[in-house]
Amino acid sequence: MVGLPARGKTYISKKLTRYLNWIGVPTKVFNVGEYRREAVKQYSSYNFFRPDNEEAMKVRKQCALAALRDVKSYLTKEGGQIAVFDATNTTRERRHMILHFAKENDFKRFCLASSQVFFIESVCDDPTVVASNIMEVKISSPDYKDCNSAEAMDDFMKRINCYEASYQPLDPDKCDRVQDHIQSRIVYYLMNIHVQPRTIYLCRHGESEHNLQGKIGGDSGLSGRPWQVFPRVTFGCSRQGVCEEMTYEEIKDTYPEEYALREQDKYYYRYPTGESYQDLVQRLEPVIMELERQENVLVICHQAVLRCLLAYFLDKSAEEMPYLKCPLHAVLKLTPVAYGECGDAAPPRPVSLVGWRTVLLFLPRLLCEHRVCLSGCLGMIGQGVRKERSSLVLAER
Repeated sequence: MVGLPARGKTYISKKLTRYLNWIGVPTKVFNVGEYRREAVKQYSSYNFFRPDNEEAMKVRKQCALAALRDVKSYLTKEGGQIAVFDATNTTRERRHMILHFAKENDFKRFCLASSQVFFIESVCDDPTVVASNIMEVKISSPDYKDCNSAEAMDDFMKRINCYEASYQPLDPDKCDRVQDHIQSRIVYYLMNIHVQPRTIYLCRHGESEHNLQGKIGGDSGLSGRPWQVFPRVTFGCSRQGVCEEMTYEEIKDTYPEEYALREQDKYYYRYPTGESYQDLVQRLEPVIMELERQENVLVICHQAVLRCLLAYFLDKSAEEMPYLKCPLHAVLKLTPVAYGECGDAAPPRPVSLVGWRTVLLFLPRLLCEHRVCLSGCLGMIGQGVRKERSSLVLAER
């Protein structure tokens, strides 16, 4: 990453890492600020970032090198394929140091990308946006835990001035050299994300007859519990192949070997002529891009689809994905938060998360607050969502 402070580098780094891990590319963020906080236990003031503070400059360089050594270990010994180096990297000298380190350690041999280093610069010249980022994110960072908002804002603005004095943007003549498939996917993903506050509601379809009978897949009608406008559920979830419309007990009796294989690895396993969670993730990638472009949005989908979406937003691994709890008759509300873990839970307790605040709402409350109507086609359709700038995404297609 490249860019001045309060330009969203850490936000982009975390989102990009979450996306790459979700599509199956092992990725990890290395935030140099965390190394600096470990090396300098007590943050004093912006003077630490002054370019003429030689002692502090040495400490900052050592922190960057320590992070790069951990990057090397991750890529060469821990099976990582992409490392996101989250720091300002605002001078050509620092970027040359990164390039030299990558070349010296032959990162190209271990990385998924054809090139060793891919720089992404985050640029924002709007003072209103920068001030908003500082107020919403930076004053809650560990550096300012003992400061009030005014003191934190003043110090951080002076910190930005220290970086601006030596800031050297990426050379336009050397930009836009996207060389391979994974870099193209990264660029496309970054073109779809935004930083505006928003809320995402996730909900399963209306309860079906197969839900009551314990059968998987199929196209049964709704049970008598939801309101019903259309008689059938018309869009499917993950494809169950030859096991469509069977209970797990029936699968165990009829296809014992398939049942055992599924129990060993639920993420990669697919029923004969069916579909695995891995296949479903690939099919849902365009939906993720659509969701990232949205502001307030409601998504109605079946359990396997909901698990895939939750794994993306809550940064859950492929091993955890098939076991995420997604109850019927409830709505999961997700809102992004700046730092760390934060959860507001109503029974049943939602899964833990990083980077999102979650609260479980029951349908009567949602119906009252957002005027969402139930429909048999997908179990639930947002026909009357009145909240400003809200929209509906159907993940079933």
